[in-house]
Amino acid sequence: MTVESPTSFTFAHWSDYAALCKPRVVGLIVFTAVIGMFLSTPEGVDIFLLIAATVGIGLAATSAAALNHVIDSRADALMERTRNRPLPQGGLTRRHALFFAITMGVVAMYILIVFVNALTAALTFASLIGYAVIYTMYLKHATPQNIVIGGAAGAAPPVLGWSAVTGTVDPHALLLFLIIFVWTPPHFWALAIYRRADYAKALIPMLPITHGVTYTRQQILFYSIILVIVTILPYLTYMSGLIYLAGAIVLNIVLLFYVVRMQFDHSDGLAMTVFRYSIVYLTLLFCFFFADHYWSDLSFFIRNSA
Repeated sequence: MTVESPTSFTFAHWSDYAALCKPRVVGLIVFTAVIGMFLSTPEGVDIFLLIAATVGIGLAATSAAALNHVIDSRADALMERTRNRPLPQGGLTRRHALFFAITMGVVAMYILIVFVNALTAALTFASLIGYAVIYTMYLKHATPQNIVIGGAAGAAPPVLGWSAVTGTVDPHALLLFLIIFVWTPPHFWALAIYRRADYAKALIPMLPITHGVTYTRQQILFYSIILVIVTILPYLTYMSGLIYLAGAIVLNIVLLFYVVRMQFDHSDGLAMTVFRYSIVYLTLLFCFFFADHYWSDLSFFIRNSA
């Protein structure tokens, strides 16, 4: 009989390790971090620094995602949405997943400390602990405001990207943080409405379980209105111009259409539509940030290439 060691990564396991990484979530984290890098400077970002910071932040996010799998494995086995994850299905053991998570975290910190800067490494480590330990181990099971308080960790990536380039935490970087922080509750509560039976089964006190679906819809509307206000601030503070403002207005009109409709249309399908649109919303919003920031350079390039 052979004994499998923590480092015996077999080919058959690679799909399970990939699932541990939550690639769609990590992809959005890395994307907002990269946009934060580009917004931090009027010029381009050094390619070596861009690669090092992106890899380091991405590996840290991967580590946090894998730790979330380990900590939540028992609750995941009870929920329809998560029961097919590697740990509930037995594709990986908790020991293997933990080893993978720690390895990714250590490599991430090494890259950030050696090739980026200590501030970015410290902020990234704090975000990792905030999500994987404070949120997953405590807040998620302690209060229906879990996603509001824990959202700070998920809102950090643009700040990490900004600090990677500048070595500082600028007020405009904190504005990017604020946008994602306010975006998180309506994004996640829409999913919680759709999956409320799952959360009830796993005894996780999400807002639709503790306060009801009607109250949760009202809170989604409340935070969406705040989000509309917050997303106008970059224009008002001269961080961004008319391209960003026009894009933000269009995205906000669609968002408000959906969340106002939720107050009258109580179908779970609409809640899931809001959840999906919120991902598109954030992605496009940061694309508008980027386009606005580099529009003058882009238009100059187009004119001289014609």
